[in-house]
Amino acid sequence: MKIPHYDVLVIGGGIHGAGVAQAAAARGHRVLVLEQHGVGSGTSSRSSKLIHGGLRYLETAQLSLVYESLHERTLLLKNAPDLVKLTPFYIPVYKNATRSPNIIRCGLSLYALLGGLKRSFRFRKLLKSDWDNLDGLQTEHLSAVYQYWDAQTDDQALTQAVLNTALALGAKLHMPAIFQKAIKEKDHYKISYLREKGNENCTASTLVNATGPWVNSVLDRITPSPPKVQVELVQGTHILLKETVTQGIYYLEAPSDKRPVFVMPWKGQLMVGTTETPFKGNPSEMTALDDEKDYLLETLSAYFPQFKTRTKQDIQSAFAGCRVLPKGHGHFASRPRETVLQTDVLLQPRLLTIYGGKLTTYRITAEKVMNQLVQSLPAKKQIIDTAEIKLTSAQKMDLGAVGSRFMPRRPL
Repeated sequence: MKIPHYDVLVIGGGIHGAGVAQAAAARGHRVLVLEQHGVGSGTSSRSSKLIHGGLRYLETAQLSLVYESLHERTLLLKNAPDLVKLTPFYIPVYKNATRSPNIIRCGLSLYALLGGLKRSFRFRKLLKSDWDNLDGLQTEHLSAVYQYWDAQTDDQALTQAVLNTALALGAKLHMPAIFQKAIKEKDHYKISYLREKGNENCTASTLVNATGPWVNSVLDRITPSPPKVQVELVQGTHILLKETVTQGIYYLEAPSDKRPVFVMPWKGQLMVGTTETPFKGNPSEMTALDDEKDYLLETLSAYFPQFKTRTKQDIQSAFAGCRVLPKGHGHFASRPRETVLQTDVLLQPRLLTIYGGKLTTYRITAEKVMNQLVQSLPAKKQIIDTAEIKLTSAQKMDLGAVGSRFMPRRPL
């Protein structure tokens, strides 16, 4: 029996795996996605749920990343209006803050400029008479409050919606499926993976490793041994409490270490996050630590006095996600957040590994992946530009209707 062949095989059904599958299928390629557990069930469901430009990246001069992120934010607001919602953000500036009101104003001005000065990128300084409307925010020693706009999403629902469009364009998903090994031959990889009924095999012209914090362990199963990027894993924890805020999302500075922490409404509860804790071990076993919970509760109570009596027993739930950062020196906050695309060879690569990445920029990252692999792929007629694909929540999506818009459907 002849084993199936794909142009692009994607390992991982998180946001970047879904994005690559969408981009490859949109270019007319035969695509297979292997996902071990559930679509968006790993790191892609444990983020801060934000679609944003990365205001704090301006401090480390990552202007191209901010510009790119803001462009993608604009596209998502247009193409996924029921999944990505524009939301007011508030930055309170106190007398002992590390950044003065003038610095905040300059940062927001540059943020607006990089966003093209559109209405959704405008900001304002709130009048003192408005401070009492900010969900009980501490006003003692408060110098200024700035309000600007970014967006919030359901990260797992967004991932599922992106992958659904890939499936509607002809991609295949095998789930649950455990990638076992890949052996490189002259012009393709021979892949083995495990499904519920046993081992299966296929070949693929190109292989994309989009497994987040598991990328290097996946590379250990590929022959010949491909190059790796040395990385550090950073745990980020969020907690959820019963009470919530109603005015928007608060961008705060943790009193203990001056890191940014968000306080935001989330599905009728209050979500606080995130932390930056070095992690060593199996990312599958990552859990929120007591010290992280204390840190987030202390930050919350410092800004909202009504939460001063809250303890760990009041936490309804907590989750920990994992960020992949290049190995280096200094604080994690100062590390570059650019996504690294590592190939097996420089010319005509057959394997590409995605290191890091932001939820907001999944689409443009996927396009960059496809541009790097294009020399190793057969020529196909593009079906649609991913910038034009409309995304609908997975619960409401009719794959047949989506297919009729994007097709003719391409059999695999």
